Amino acid sequence: MAVNKNALIRYKTIDKCLQNQFRQWTLNDLIEAVSDALYEYEGKDIDVSKRTVQLDIQMMRSDKLGYNAPIVVYDRKFYKYEDAEYSIINIPVTDKDIKVMNEAIQLLRQFKDFSLFKEMDGVLQRLEDSVNSSQKDKRAIIHLDKNEQLKGLEFIDVLYDAIQTQKVIEVSYQSFKARNASVQKVHPQLLKEFNNRWFLLASQKGKFITLALDRMTEIVMLENENYEDFQIDGDVYYRDVVGVTVSNSRAERIQFKIDNKNAPYVITKPFHASQRIIERTNNGVIFNIFVQINFELERLILGFGDSIEVLKPLKLRNRMLKKLKTSVRNYEEIEN
Repeated sequence: MAVNKNALIRYKTIDKCLQNQFRQWTLNDLIEAVSDALYEYEGKDIDVSKRTVQLDIQMMRSDKLGYNAPIVVYDRKFYKYEDAEYSIINIPVTDKDIKVMNEAIQLLRQFKDFSLFKEMDGVLQRLEDSVNSSQKDKRAIIHLDKNEQLKGLEFIDVLYDAIQTQKVIEVSYQSFKARNASVQKVHPQLLKEFNNRWFLLASQKGKFITLALDRMTEIVMLENENYEDFQIDGDVYYRDVVGVTVSNSRAERIQFKIDNKNAPYVITKPFHASQRIIERTNNGVIFNIFVQINFELERLILGFGDSIEVLKPLKLRNRMLKKLKTSVRNYEEIEN
């Protein structure tokens, strides 16, 4: 049975409401919650009728989608889950579901040799492994680095839609330096993932800013605002940086030395696409990269500890030296 996007949003919203056992939910409450969710995701008012939500509840109770949701009515007007631990997102995947998903994966594999899909194979391998591991008698073969407590992931779909439909948004945002959240009106341009965190590249009054999704608390679509599309190509915009911080400064030639023990790690996983081997010495390998000096580059260098030495430029070498001296003082000041 085909289920459209709006229906899935409604099911998910009703599920989220009924998981909240500390509040009593009438049918009107559920209708209001569903309407708000559709406005948030779609950016426009969608008329949700009483009958629509009643049919949604009936569908969730049934086996048609495999939910079998234990939704009950008490005091003749309030809805709740009879099982307080139930959620539609926790239902097991059936053998039929796995078969359908595997068929879809095999279909997509036919396109992996086309240039448009050249990065698809790795994605499909991870997807196939995840599908297979959902079966009771199988385990995952691929283990991906993930952070279950990472905040802000719920905004990815909203921001993706805003960029795709070219909508100006208001973001409630609180940086690590700010005491309180502020509301910022921005034109979203690009979503960027780096080091297991997500960022939004946006324009604000003609200037580009980068906002971390884990510092966002709310996003509101603005319907009557003219959107500025800068047609950002991520490969071009981030070409000269490590990470997400792009400045107005020019890229510089960074020269550093890695000891022989750790050089193979840097050779096989370069700091940057511009990385080149300049010289092999008795006690290490000298590399060059051509990038802007930013926070992420400094963090990367510091992460290699005593196995790395910045040779050029002098200003970066002195900055690393200052940070390392501060680090040494931090260790020396500990009282036994």
